[in-house]
Amino acid sequence: MKRKLSNTAATVMGMLVFGVLAKDEASSKRGTSYTSNSDSHDQDYDILLSSKSPVNWYFTWSPVQAPSNIFPNDTKSRIEFVPALPSTDNLDDNIKALDQLPDSSKHLLTFNEPDGTTDSGGSSISPDDAAKAYIEKIVPLRDRFQISHPSVTGSSRGLDWLKDFNSSCWDIDSDNGCPTDFVTAHWYGDFAGLSSWLEQLSNWYNQSGSGIENGVKIWLNELGLPQADQDTTFAMMNQTLPYLDRLDYVEKYAWFGVFRPKEANEWTGDGLALFQSDGGLSKLGAYYLGGEGNGFEAFYHRLWLYGS
Repeated sequence: MKRKLSNTAATVMGMLVFGVLAKDEASSKRGTSYTSNSDSHDQDYDILLSSKSPVNWYFTWSPVQAPSNIFPNDTKSRIEFVPALPSTDNLDDNIKALDQLPDSSKHLLTFNEPDGTTDSGGSSISPDDAAKAYIEKIVPLRDRFQISHPSVTGSSRGLDWLKDFNSSCWDIDSDNGCPTDFVTAHWYGDFAGLSSWLEQLSNWYNQSGSGIENGVKIWLNELGLPQADQDTTFAMMNQTLPYLDRLDYVEKYAWFGVFRPKEANEWTGDGLALFQSDGGLSKLGAYYLGGEGNGFEAFYHRLWLYGS
């Protein structure tokens, strides 16, 4: 059964209000992730995916959609599910699973952090193996999806991997290389590092000899400031989101921190959590969803959405 938010507005001492101008739903770049595990709080998606939320896409690091009951008030139809083929492992089965998706799924993410180790959440794929699989298995999917190049870590190692991947692509197919419709990026760090990383990616794809068509857009589907307190992280978010909204070559982005503080792992820390321990939005969560001007506030207790 689908859950609905209360019509009651709560007034609670200690309310924190942080506003940003709400963006038109069609032009919003903001997305979210969904992970199903024992620590999931599916009711938090009543807020993230509500009708007033600027979130208009989500992903699961897999080709499988989130369960339907996380979508409140029948909002599923306006939120695009973006499937992912995270690794060369089980690639054929994962490609087959794409047949189950609705026509509204128009974009496809590919290999997740191939330059990273499996222990750190990466897929640990060599550039040559990735290029072979991409050309043979993924390029044909462009008949159905707009496809992304693999999403590397936000590091010099990641950029080196992409360059080696691109070289392998042209060695295998000297006419076409590995065509792509957009590029997926990850970043965990401060604003200065983020702006530098995005500029490096954009310059390499659009202004270098990569051979890729000019004008490639970037999707930043993992973004956050790990191991910092919430005030520091909020300052970073407050600087970052308006910048990303203005940047023409960034098409979509998603904050990494869709959890409550106790679900944070040791590496991320709890400062980037969008929710508080009781399920109310943190000040980061309220800001991410558009703030008071869009009907969202952060409470020390359970959040209620204005006029819902």
